[in-house]
Amino acid sequence: MLLWMLKFWRCGKRRAPAWIWRQHVWLDRDLVLELVAQAPSEFTWRARNPQWNRHVGGNEITFVPNGGVIFAQDLDQGRRPGIMEDYRNFLKLMHMCNAIHYTGDQLVVPHDIPVSFRHLQRSYAALTLTEKPFMEAPHGRIIPADAVEMAKIVFGEDVTQSQEPVLGGIINSSSPLRYDDRMLGGIVTYARANQVLVITPFILAGAMSPITMASAVAQQNAEALAGIALTQLVRPGAPVIYGGFATNIDMKSGAPAFGTPEGAWAMMAGAQFARRYKLPYRGSGSLNTSKTPDAQAAYETMWTIWPAVMAHTNFIMHAVGWLDGGLTVSYEKIIIDMENLAMFSHFFQGVEISDETLALDMIAQVGPGGHHFGTPHTQARYSTEFYPQFLGDRQNYEMWIENGAEDAAARALKSGRNCSASMKRRPWMWPSKKRWRTL
Repeated sequence: MLLWMLKFWRCGKRRAPAWIWRQHVWLDRDLVLELVAQAPSEFTWRARNPQWNRHVGGNEITFVPNGGVIFAQDLDQGRRPGIMEDYRNFLKLMHMCNAIHYTGDQLVVPHDIPVSFRHLQRSYAALTLTEKPFMEAPHGRIIPADAVEMAKIVFGEDVTQSQEPVLGGIINSSSPLRYDDRMLGGIVTYARANQVLVITPFILAGAMSPITMASAVAQQNAEALAGIALTQLVRPGAPVIYGGFATNIDMKSGAPAFGTPEGAWAMMAGAQFARRYKLPYRGSGSLNTSKTPDAQAAYETMWTIWPAVMAHTNFIMHAVGWLDGGLTVSYEKIIIDMENLAMFSHFFQGVEISDETLALDMIAQVGPGGHHFGTPHTQARYSTEFYPQFLGDRQNYEMWIENGAEDAAARALKSGRNCSASMKRRPWMWPSKKRWRTL
């Protein structure tokens, strides 16, 4: 990979100082830092509807759908290979949720569409069913090139000449220390077109790096900087996001482990590296290894989403829907995770401290042993003061039994159906922000 970079650099007016041994190239430290410094620290990612333009970088936190998933799953049909109908359904759900800020990419593999033009169907669906910033996989040269041409048609301009990108995609290194031909082709194509590249090493400590997390994060940093440097060799100033996706191997089974304390540590350390280089940071949000949307899925997701938010991650990928280590996307898990993101949005708004919110006069008026249900202060605020949960159940046990004894997954499936039905009736009716809060 680095040898290819070196050859590319020599095609220009300068030569890159490096030491080469076989297929391994050690680039000069100052050269790498010089190239990385050319990448913008912040940029605007344009959407087809300007209402959904997103600022990337700084202290902005945005949420991104699941990607790269093979199977779809719900309570009715179980786990099965994804099809285009699933892909469109997921796009509609992402459109309906204001707490999701991007769409497209590989929400699920549509196995019923031939590989040769599968990407065209994905991008067409993303551009017609949603108005949010869209993504398409930068795999090889053809797929990203086609996505750029489609964007030119939709935006009615040569998007490659704009300072504000309109699409982007994820680049993964083949750890350890390698980018394959498809990833290199994607980097070159999107960078030339001035579109967003999310450079993300995928490292499993103990398999793709030494077992210690300190070493895994150090290797992640080296691989990320190499990919970012290449983007700037292709086009100085091309928008890029520093990605982190390091976790550990389960030493009992040899399988990837997600939602772990080690993965949380790596995510927060990665954010510090990105800030050191003045780059936007990508993390992940709903990673888990559970096979159903159960308690394990919930607590492993929280061990991923909370560190991402606490690290002020700019671009939180896989924020909804993940199951089974990323092999499966669950309709029910999407809705459960969307509720979680909406609650984060409410949480981010903070708490107002003022004479009005302290309501000391109400405390004095009610006095010991009274209640505040009927006070003017409560009556004026009861419908807006608290987050309006739409999925959780707060009935007493008897009422819960009488109403069907539904668990969270069953309620999530019903909620998703209601969203889908609403989309069919009024496909461009924006949802109420009382339900889906924006960040």
